[in-house]
Amino acid sequence: MSIRPVMDELEPGRAVARLKKRRRVQNHIGTVHAIACANLCEFVAGLLAEATTPVGMRWIPKGMTIDYLAKAGTSLRAVGQMPDVTQDENQDVVVSVDVFDREGTIVVHADITMYLSVRPAK
Repeated sequence: MSIRPVMDELEPGRAVARLKKRRRVQNHIGTVHAIACANLCEFVAGLLAEATTPVGMRWIPKGMTIDYLAKAGTSLRAVGQMPDVTQDENQDVVVSVDVFDREGTIVVHADITMYLSVRPAK
């Protein structure tokens, strides 16, 4: 299932994307499906990691903790934050993503651990 997210902002340390509520991403009770919300979080975290990880390093998702806090009954906006990475050493970095409904209620919170590593010399 494609969620068709739209990226609104992307800069090192911060990303914002949105997801339109439509039939394809809804569950049996008419809210945005939990996995669609998780996909939105992973989308934001991945692009944020790409924009924030220093040249000479690479990243890969290592794990995700996600909390579904309220029903997602509207279109959604996801805001992700990633701390600056200044060390050239292998490390875990947590990308935090909050998903808001149209009323500004946080409906989902995800902490996505990215493993950053130094690219091998060619």
